[in-house]
Amino acid sequence: MGDLANSLRKELDRYSPGGKLPSSRVLVERFRVSPVTVSRALAQLAAEGLVVTRPGAGAFRARPRPGVASTGDTSWQEIALSADAAAEAVPRTVDASGVLVSLAAPPPGVVEFNGGYLHPSLQPERAMGAALSRAGRRPGAWSRPPMEGLPELREWFARGIGGAIGAADVLVAAGGQTALTTALRALAPPGAPVLVESPTYPGMLAIARAAGLRPVPVPVDPDGVKPDLLADAFRATGARVFVCQPLFQNPTGAVLAPERRGEVLRIAREAGAFVVEDDFVRRLVHEDAPPLPRPLAAEDPDGVVVHVGSLTKATSPSFRVSALAARGPVLERLRAIQVVDTFFVPRPLQEAALELVGSPAWPRHLRTVSAELKARRDTMTAALRLRLPELALPHVPFGGYHLWARLPDGTDESAFTAAALRAGVAVTPGRPYYSAEPPAAQLRLSFAAVAGTEEITEGVRRLAEAYDEVRT
Repeated sequence: MGDLANSLRKELDRYSPGGKLPSSRVLVERFRVSPVTVSRALAQLAAEGLVVTRPGAGAFRARPRPGVASTGDTSWQEIALSADAAAEAVPRTVDASGVLVSLAAPPPGVVEFNGGYLHPSLQPERAMGAALSRAGRRPGAWSRPPMEGLPELREWFARGIGGAIGAADVLVAAGGQTALTTALRALAPPGAPVLVESPTYPGMLAIARAAGLRPVPVPVDPDGVKPDLLADAFRATGARVFVCQPLFQNPTGAVLAPERRGEVLRIAREAGAFVVEDDFVRRLVHEDAPPLPRPLAAEDPDGVVVHVGSLTKATSPSFRVSALAARGPVLERLRAIQVVDTFFVPRPLQEAALELVGSPAWPRHLRTVSAELKARRDTMTAALRLRLPELALPHVPFGGYHLWARLPDGTDESAFTAAALRAGVAVTPGRPYYSAEPPAAQLRLSFAAVAGTEEITEGVRRLAEAYDEVRT
């Protein structure tokens, strides 16, 4: 790949700025290399700013960048921001690196095992487009919606939660990340501890730290959070919030065991604390899954649980509609913070959500995704056990979109991640999922963002090459 990139780099002067380079097929024949090698070489030149690649059109020599105007002197901000942090018990840090790992698109030709959303071929694009078109024609579709959300959409979310939760207990929010941000701001003052699962979703850790909160880890196993350690953490810290994902936990895929569900609620209630339930992938259940447990909020008579549920993971990263549900005085605080931050979720998007979930295409889509995710999970599991038996898979989930793998002792996680990218596959390192020191080198491998099972097989083959590289 390096030789080809060097050759192309030397030839760029043949083309005028904006001029098209030879097609990948021509380059394959001319240099007698594989299509993957061509893709990687072009991706390297694109990363250097020498070429621009356009899907379906080809590669073009990049145009010169215009001169950069003077930007002034911003060095004063270092003192201002440092002084702001020094005045707080827990300095606020805004580190989006753990989130960007699963949001950033890899270069062309790289297998995307780091994605956090469904591949476009799995998204209900036609149904979403039709829903948005119908929604736009509804009377009043472009007027201001109720601050709490459309009543019919709040009712739909409430039915999905069950128990004592009704439409009046639901706020429509702009995606799960926004709902979690609102919940933590409402429940914990700056400087306070917040209990989190360990490992857990990096985006939640980023939310907590940006709000000046102190994440305190509570270990999980294949049956979810450990109640005895949760009780110890509440006693030791005085925390008043615990954030958890009881169903298909990210990244482990764990489901909170039946005997632990009541314990978690009891422990939180005795500590005078809230449980923030992030129910983010309930609709990404696999075809072979047993009946799912109800949300924790459905089993909570005392208003302990603040529930977050979203449509985004089952649809598209741009379909950012979620629910924030709670009972008791805390609901008004959640509502006030949401109004101050975002006013409301745009009405056309809420109307489109109603159209989508009420259409015959919605259950068909969920059945298709359920079958496809099972096939992809099985393909990835089988390929890893065949080509990379050194990677331990302590738990194979029956829902969600990823596997959590442990690398052999002594493996350098960062070196392996870098080697994997050089081999043409992007993976998510395990370190960002821990708020404290990780117990081992680990990887999260997504099977939802790739094109299909063939790409999964090829991606695992490349992973095996990367492992051979770091092991030698």
